[in-house]
Amino acid sequence: MNTLHLKYSVEIERTRSITKAAENLYMAQPNLSKAVKELEEAIGFTIFQRTSKGVVPTLKGVDFLAHARSILDEIEKIESLSNARGMNKQIFNISIPRGSYIAQGFTQFVAELDFNQEIEVNIQETNSMQTINNIVDGRYNLGIIRYQTMYENYFMDYLAEKQLNYDQIWEFEYLAVMSKNHALSSVPEVLFEDIVKYIEIAHGDTMVPYLNIQEPVKPKGDTAVKKRIYLYERCNQFDLLSTLPATYMWVSPIPEKYLKLYGLVQRKVLFPNNKFKDMLIYPRRYAFSGLDKKFIDKLYESKNEVSFKAYK
Repeated sequence: MNTLHLKYSVEIERTRSITKAAENLYMAQPNLSKAVKELEEAIGFTIFQRTSKGVVPTLKGVDFLAHARSILDEIEKIESLSNARGMNKQIFNISIPRGSYIAQGFTQFVAELDFNQEIEVNIQETNSMQTINNIVDGRYNLGIIRYQTMYENYFMDYLAEKQLNYDQIWEFEYLAVMSKNHALSSVPEVLFEDIVKYIEIAHGDTMVPYLNIQEPVKPKGDTAVKKRIYLYERCNQFDLLSTLPATYMWVSPIPEKYLKLYGLVQRKVLFPNNKFKDMLIYPRRYAFSGLDKKFIDKLYESKNEVSFKAYK
């Protein structure tokens, strides 16, 4: 049981209709019905019954809803108290993919915070599915997801199901990043059949809604990758790439400072379906804070910087 279930139940009681409550909560009616059923199974009794007067509480439901309203009122008081105490606190949280231009934008954003005031900033680098769950669960206000455009319909349907809004940040092609000592580092435009002979470094938790997809790039033919290292930390990928010249990785364009720091180069590689999108996601009816807007500005500054240089 969570506070969302309590909120759902109180809204159904107020409207006497699951359909109307779903509209007010910006939910699909089947999802609301499922949530109520799960709640009833968890507490062990029926909260609502259908009558000629609409959906009304059972006897036990009346008692439950009284407690639910009381709990929600107390939560509202606690949140008001917390907001009053933290009026001068700079609060920002976001869940992002492991993209270097995004990390650069975040760093530039943090660098311009007022260090004379309280600061509470949370950032998580993870896969797109976890980011969506982070927003739905209320753990983060903003998220950025990355997906291959061939799977766009799956992501759009899933975001609609989860009642999330989205704005496109960038559509781009993956580049191959490698050590400047890599055998192909001097080739301006690398052939796909040549690079797949080397060791690919890949994030091991890529997923697509409704599908069991674990690889962001799926080549065709018999040139499939046979050497791969899976990892989950962006810092590890840079260390491996710079230390092991026989490795490479598919990435969104990387800021020049990271390439110089780790002795890397990024190269174009032609292959089918090499189109990706980064999308900003957030709850419906969410109002961007001043800090949210500042971060988005820095994000686009970083994106513009790498987009102008990467594809020259």
